[in-house]
Amino acid sequence: MNRLASIILCLIIFLLTPPQSYATDLDSLVSSLKDGGYVIVFRHGATDDSQKDVHPFKFDDMTAQRQLSEKGRDMARELGVALKKLGVPIGEVYSSRLNRAVETGKLIGGKDVSPVDELTDSSAGSASGMANPDGKNAKAGRAVRDLVNVPPKAGVNNLAVTHKTNVADAFGKDFADIREGEALVYKTSSSGPAVLIARVQSGEWIALAGS
Repeated sequence: MNRLASIILCLIIFLLTPPQSYATDLDSLVSSLKDGGYVIVFRHGATDDSQKDVHPFKFDDMTAQRQLSEKGRDMARELGVALKKLGVPIGEVYSSRLNRAVETGKLIGGKDVSPVDELTDSSAGSASGMANPDGKNAKAGRAVRDLVNVPPKAGVNNLAVTHKTNVADAFGKDFADIREGEALVYKTSSSGPAVLIARVQSGEWIALAGS
């Protein structure tokens, strides 16, 4: 009877104990990020939906691209401040060639970025591709994964700013719901492909930095 009572008591304690908060998990992740060795993949910040991309892309024409909204710029700027305050060392910052990603990368990383084709919108300006990303562009997906799999220089973390279609192409349709400003954190290795460690919303970094 005593054994049964003990089991019941343990079960009650287990059920009443709240799960570990994500903030605690993020705090642990940030501690690991301070040592470097990660690639953080961001979707660009919030945009002005009244603007549309013109295809073929005209990378030097800001009127032919959807741009960050003021909300998107503020978020990216706050996110950059948060990462700096949290002590997350940033190495290379790669981005799509579209300005909304370039600007996001500059504001988060606090430095110039390297625009690359691998991260440029794989929907190629297609409205249907943006609305229904399903990860079917295998070539674009491999290009993103190859970039993410490269370990950063010692002691820093690389950033990659891209689009939801590229994320879905690289990591599968389960990631097609990635929000603007959301991050996928990958741990790199010299002996194999990078491994997904966490999905983090922009507001979670900012909240942790302010706590």
